[in-house]
Amino acid sequence: MLQQPYRLYDYHVWANDRLFAHLEQLPKEVFHTEVTSVFPSVSQTCAHMYLFEQLYMLVLAEVRNEEIFPKISGWTEEAQGKTVNEMRELFGSVADRFRDLLRHTPDPDKKMTIEHPKYGKMETHFSDILQHVVNHGTYHRGNVTAMLKQQGYNGVPTDYIFYLLEQQKVQG
Repeated sequence: MLQQPYRLYDYHVWANDRLFAHLEQLPKEVFHTEVTSVFPSVSQTCAHMYLFEQLYMLVLAEVRNEEIFPKISGWTEEAQGKTVNEMRELFGSVADRFRDLLRHTPDPDKKMTIEHPKYGKMETHFSDILQHVVNHGTYHRGNVTAMLKQQGYNGVPTDYIFYLLEQQKVQG
């Protein structure tokens, strides 16, 4: 069995994949239609999630902020104007690199010191930051569900329990 923090990351990737598979079934314009929400569109929400995935993967790899921050504008640009499928491919690429990082980090509870530009230095653990990544994704997948509902479409269930049920079917 996977260690719990890494299992949660697998859930996170599963939930994103489910979301993108659902979005691919909807009319293309739904992805870019502007709505009143946390972000102006589903595509902009996904772009934010993509930026966050990139940023925190480097934080977990213990890359210094001075090396991370100059990359933000490139990640932002990279995610603009993408189709659902193109965005899904970007997420897949990040997930592959993220999983490689997880394979090379055998101790999910290793201690880390991170420094947030606004909130300062924090002593934490790798697993805590990984949990933050998963929670962030859950939050924004919920935003996407609300945005879809505003446009007259249902979301897709991505709750952790559905991941566990699917895993049980695969293993059983």
